[in-house]
Amino acid sequence: MKKRAVVISTTETFTVRGLEMKLGSIGMDVAYAAAKLSEVEPLCDVSDLIVIYTDDNLIRCTDTLVYIKDHCIAKGKQVMVIGALSEFESIDKFIPESVVYKFYERPLDMEKFLDEVEKYLSESAEQERKKSILIVDDDVSYMTMIMNWLKDSYRVSLANSGMQAITWLAKNKADLILLDYEMPVTSGPQVLEMIKSDTSMAKIPVFFLTGKSDKESIMKVLDLKPAGYLLKSIDRKGLRETLSKYFATQMTKKK
Repeated sequence: MKKRAVVISTTETFTVRGLEMKLGSIGMDVAYAAAKLSEVEPLCDVSDLIVIYTDDNLIRCTDTLVYIKDHCIAKGKQVMVIGALSEFESIDKFIPESVVYKFYERPLDMEKFLDEVEKYLSESAEQERKKSILIVDDDVSYMTMIMNWLKDSYRVSLANSGMQAITWLAKNKADLILLDYEMPVTSGPQVLEMIKSDTSMAKIPVFFLTGKSDKESIMKVLDLKPAGYLLKSIDRKGLRETLSKYFATQMTKKK
């Protein structure tokens, strides 16, 4: 099956069309999207590669840039950005470094760029074989920290609210959900109830994340019968070891 790419810019110039043709020459199915949310959203959803070709006007497309950032964080994707250094520096507050696979300054070394596209797609294919973990927490800083701890070993996606998690799960699969117990609007227990009531999601294991370690709080968590729970004070090593042991145990049960 062909890999899909979307090239995003404010205008489909001759240079941008040439870039599309070059990506097509390495066997990709390439689409162009003007930097409008209505065009970018459906194409990003089905694309394996997102390329942003910058210019002075792109900074005005803030809703599109924010969407791309949120989409990449939620889906565990990164973007390739082509342009002048000054243009890149003007959009980096919307597209953070963690979301950028690489920045390529014009004039573009096309051969090197295409080599790195193939490298990125190869890494993405390897990533697809990893277990998928969805982290649900209204604290974006905490989620980002956990994602950075796990992203080398797992495919990590993020949702900053219960409803965003349910929407994500309607379109994607997860092998494990790390769910904040205490969230505003829709709490962790309410999200777990929604997950268990939907046959397409009901079998996904859920670990609660809790900041409270007293016995009474832990018993409340366990009464909901999650697959497990983690204290938010857990360190990187402890988290990785706990998840590794959990998945190893699941594999043993299947044999």
